[in-house]
Amino acid sequence: MPQPPVFDVLGVGFGPSNLALAIAVTEYNEAGADDDVVTAHFLERQDGFGWHRGMLIDDATMQVSFLKDLVTMRNPTSSFSFLSYLHARGRLVDFINHKNLFPLRAEFHDYFEWAADRVDDLVSYGQDVIAVDPVVEDGLVTHFDVTSRCGGALEVRRARNLVLATGLRARLPDGVETSARVWHNRDFLHRVESLRDPARLVVVGAGQSGAEVTAYLHQNFPRAEVCAVFARYGYSPADDSSFANRIFDPAAVDDYFGASDDVKRRLMDYHANTNYAVVDTDLIAELYRRVYREKVLGRQRLRVLNLSHVAALDEHEDGVRVTVGSLAGGGREVLDADAVVYATGYRESDPTELLGELSGRCLRDEHDRLRVGRDYRLDTDDQVLAGIYLQGGTEHTHGISSSLLSNTSVRVGEILRSVADRRTPEVPAQAEYAVSASRAR
Repeated sequence: MPQPPVFDVLGVGFGPSNLALAIAVTEYNEAGADDDVVTAHFLERQDGFGWHRGMLIDDATMQVSFLKDLVTMRNPTSSFSFLSYLHARGRLVDFINHKNLFPLRAEFHDYFEWAADRVDDLVSYGQDVIAVDPVVEDGLVTHFDVTSRCGGALEVRRARNLVLATGLRARLPDGVETSARVWHNRDFLHRVESLRDPARLVVVGAGQSGAEVTAYLHQNFPRAEVCAVFARYGYSPADDSSFANRIFDPAAVDDYFGASDDVKRRLMDYHANTNYAVVDTDLIAELYRRVYREKVLGRQRLRVLNLSHVAALDEHEDGVRVTVGSLAGGGREVLDADAVVYATGYRESDPTELLGELSGRCLRDEHDRLRVGRDYRLDTDDQVLAGIYLQGGTEHTHGISSSLLSNTSVRVGEILRSVADRRTPEVPAQAEYAVSASRAR
């Protein structure tokens, strides 16, 4: 049986994080000597690049500066920057005149697609990774064999290092399952098209996504009552002030990584309102204006059921019966809805789910959390020489920016540097990787 193609880096998942790594590898190879090449390939389950497509609402904007793109904080002169994208699209002058740091989310997605097209020789789409097996030489794990399925065909690729970037998983309350009428906001735009003149819609959640979904439904279904249900008094504003934003600085990762568990907890408590269950102040003001305007006009179509929770959910043929319980007085209100959207956030995926027997060789701390080095490399036992790097799933070690765009460009530079520094001189880059394999989509 022929040896599978061998790479210095094999990435699982091709969202913004591993896209940024593919770009970093490309620039590293272009700038280096012919004998100093890092070979890389990436496997993506989707049939093409896609990032939160279900929430690309037309007027939704990014919550981070365009300068925190895929490259600028690592390489300000990169041709893969958002400014280079604007120039290529013929909108650079228009964007400058716009005087705005925060592009439309749909525009940033187009930027990602533009960048992904430029490195598409490094990615195979439509690949579902089903197994990671150790390659043992003289009792040491020197490589990993990664098996993926594309249609009915299986392919095996060998890697000296894995970079896992499998994204976040939608979080739903216990007992809630998605259906034709009950959605997580991740799938919002894919599902909302099925609505036909709804009478009532319910949105659960008080964060940015919940507020965006509420505003969208209220605007686009002018005959529907829209009920926003959450446990708070109201939407809480995101703290994006200049000093608070330092929690997303690259230097803050060093601070967090070196801190004690107690300090880590305090930092997360202090600055959770920069990211978690918070909303842009402009959107809060707009929703309040709508509520107040409807009170003045005598027809309240946007209802905010605060200090409340969904006590029961009963889906039937004609809709969903939602029982909303008051956290204050204990009273209950029954709402017959055409659809319920849960904007209840995401959870980090378990990066070891793909690793099979290798997961038992990943070291854990006293709280049973994965031990991760400052270079994002998983700590393993001494017999595992090949590297496993994480993009995501490291909030407990690297802080609040672990799954966010803020530090992506810097993080991939650190991972690439670690991979390059750890290479043994014996194997030059495997440039002979077959084009047919890299083009398997």
